[in-house]
Amino acid sequence: MTNIGFIGAGVMGAPMIANLVSAGHSVRGFARSAASRERIAAAGAAVATAADDCLESDVLISMLPDSPDVAAVYLGERGLARSVSPQQIVVDMSTVTAETAIAVHDAVGAAGGSALDAPVSGGEQAAVEGSLSIMVGGEPDVIERVRPLLEAMGSAITHVGPPGSGQLTKAANQLIVATNIAALAEAVVLLESSGIDVGAALTAIGGGLAGSTVLERKRAAILAGTYRPGFRAALHDKDLGIVAAAARREGIALPVTAVVSQLMAALLARGDGELDHLALLKLARELNGRAG
Repeated sequence: MTNIGFIGAGVMGAPMIANLVSAGHSVRGFARSAASRERIAAAGAAVATAADDCLESDVLISMLPDSPDVAAVYLGERGLARSVSPQQIVVDMSTVTAETAIAVHDAVGAAGGSALDAPVSGGEQAAVEGSLSIMVGGEPDVIERVRPLLEAMGSAITHVGPPGSGQLTKAANQLIVATNIAALAEAVVLLESSGIDVGAALTAIGGGLAGSTVLERKRAAILAGTYRPGFRAALHDKDLGIVAAAARREGIALPVTAVVSQLMAALLARGDGELDHLALLKLARELNGRAG
């Protein structure tokens, strides 16, 4: 059993906490909203009254929305990075910029602790199943010390390089997912416009080279025309901003990603940012005069 402090209990964080508890670990969680605190309790973890309480742990894990949230928790005059103890490990599983991840790593290291950036992929369903793909940046020996915890939340744990590498890998992942959804959305509109049985067609497509985890996970929602958020379009828009900043920094062109990023931005501009990122299908349908 490991004593874990966990900060953040949203759509992804709450089931991750539940899986850690189910694996026999002792978890104390903190979240700002009352709804998130209720999710912590429902997951079987103790509810902390302040983020600082989560420092009373061997490992501190965070799952937060964006880079400013992570910076607010760990960096600055009252950041938790200043208070970590020697041998304590910080695992930030949020999706943030590589620069933020490196800053947290360095600040924690300066205080005597160790830090990993370990963003995840798979969405809400994989978080519930404990089958997330976890891409980890940091020192190999630190990863091995927390591997049992990561295995409680994910089925694929991959060390991808030094600090910040996990976040760069996640940026590439989000590029692929967004492009996949956009292409799938247009394929569905093409099928619908042609009067073909969409369900049968998707089954055929799923069995071939165009099959994907995106198609498998989104198939039921496509056929039902529902957009309940498993991963909000607003968060994917944020992630594509991270991709764009990284591409500019490296001086590379990503033209297909740029087009998809504009489509995702359109969802936010029209008020659909709180819907699932599958709302790209809603947009594609409406662009072609069809009900979203």
